[in-house]
Amino acid sequence: RDGKPYAIRSLYFDDIEDTAYYDKIGGTMHRDKYRIRIYRYSDQEIFLERKRKVGDLIQKSSTQITRRLCDQLISGDPRGLYKANNPLLKDAYVQMRTRLLRPSVIVDYEREAYLHPAENVRITFDMQLRSGLYSQDLFNPKLPTICPHDNASEILEVKFDNYLPDYIARLLHGVEADKCAISKYVLCRRFEPLGR
Repeated sequence: RDGKPYAIRSLYFDDIEDTAYYDKIGGTMHRDKYRIRIYRYSDQEIFLERKRKVGDLIQKSSTQITRRLCDQLISGDPRGLYKANNPLLKDAYVQMRTRLLRPSVIVDYEREAYLHPAENVRITFDMQLRSGLYSQDLFNPKLPTICPHDNASEILEVKFDNYLPDYIARLLHGVEADKCAISKYVLCRRFEPLGR
């Protein structure tokens, strides 16, 4: 990436018991979170993604989907997914059928990203975090949103494959920040009712 900010919008899913929300709040060591992600409010590239946490490791699975399938998933209809060759789509089918996985909240932000080839280091600054209020209108760039923060915080994330090279760690050493296991999903559900 060239460092220029770009818009990311995700529609997160949760089940009938808000398991993804409560697992994150409770620090459950093994958990899954499903979302549909788009960039710059466009339907040209749409991704169904699952973030899986197993202990201290995080794995992201992603597959590109069509606008038609996206609209189908947003409506809560998983029909046909069980026939897909893609294991992520099959998993989404099982979750939608057995746990009633449904759209929960839209999360918006601007991302400035920097990549380094050593250990696939990805340093991102996420700014202007916004929560879509009671909406599933994923492709509407004028969707009313609200900031879930009490201040204008930026979120710095450092991701890497196996280890963070020492010289990058030293660069980050002087950064004044609160270290925490941030969840944009949890933050943006601040205004959303739990339990359906």
